[in-house]
Amino acid sequence: MPVPELDQAAMEAAAARQGRLTKPAGSLGRLEELSVRLAGMTGQLDPPLQHAVVFTLAADHGVATEGVSAYPREVTPQMVLNFLRGGAAINVLARELGARVVVADIGVDAELPPHAELRQVKVRRGTSSITRGAAMTVAEATQAIDVGRRLVLDERPEVVLTGDMGIGNTTASAAVICALTGLDPKAVVGRGTGIDNAGLARKVAAVVRALEVNRGAISRGPLDTLAAVGGLEIAGLVGVILQGAEMRRPVIVDGFISGAAALAAAALEPRATGYLVASHRSQEIGHAAVLERLGLRPLLDLDLRLGEGTGAVLALPLVRAAVRLLNDMATFDEAGVSERA
Repeated sequence: MPVPELDQAAMEAAAARQGRLTKPAGSLGRLEELSVRLAGMTGQLDPPLQHAVVFTLAADHGVATEGVSAYPREVTPQMVLNFLRGGAAINVLARELGARVVVADIGVDAELPPHAELRQVKVRRGTSSITRGAAMTVAEATQAIDVGRRLVLDERPEVVLTGDMGIGNTTASAAVICALTGLDPKAVVGRGTGIDNAGLARKVAAVVRALEVNRGAISRGPLDTLAAVGGLEIAGLVGVILQGAEMRRPVIVDGFISGAAALAAAALEPRATGYLVASHRSQEIGHAAVLERLGLRPLLDLDLRLGEGTGAVLALPLVRAAVRLLNDMATFDEAGVSERA
């Protein structure tokens, strides 16, 4: 099913109502633009946005064994268990701001115990190191995209939020971004979980090697690129984004890893970009370039670099507020307020 075009009639109606509300034109700034965009996405001036789901996908990365992260790989399954206990930052913020967290094991390199709240959708136990060849096969990347799609179809959310967990995933994300944009790794690779200068040098070198050894696959297009230098949770988020867009749902994109997935989704289906809401600007140096390529302006700039979906959940109240302002404020005629002379 193709991603539909934005609903131009709904956008025009939203813009017209914005022009009649009891305020100086443009005084609510980007919330006005956001309300118009949301109307275009959903085809409604007052779309329901209460059932918000954060899809936090977890996977491991072979490149993590090459000293590119400040944390050992064991942290990935440990953090998944923390999510399931409700003890992570994403759990706290989701409870506070009214969102549901769906945790999915799409590629953790461990056998996690059964849990009622864990989606066991493992494609494989982690990827191969991108410095030595492809992270996964194209078939596995396609399977991971399909897993992301199914997660959205199962939940049927009114708002889709993206999240991630995986030691080494900022390295894979940087490689995806460089491969899709042609940017120099030095302008994209950041400190991730807080690596020192020596770690940063290893990380840049790993991305440079990954781009070189996978040059042929990268030349074949975005799906082959995703398989060659991406990660299972990145590919899964591509599916989450595409399915959300096909269902005309707003997709609130988290930070650097989600940004790489959004870039890949847009390369596969350009219309998906119209359904994206950039939640925040990550502290990762390459994230600003991703947002620029997607033509998105972030709602928040809080120096976040955690992932999990934290930035997306923090932006959720602004998305809801934009719709409420459009629909619940009185117009000049309704309020009997004189307009500007």
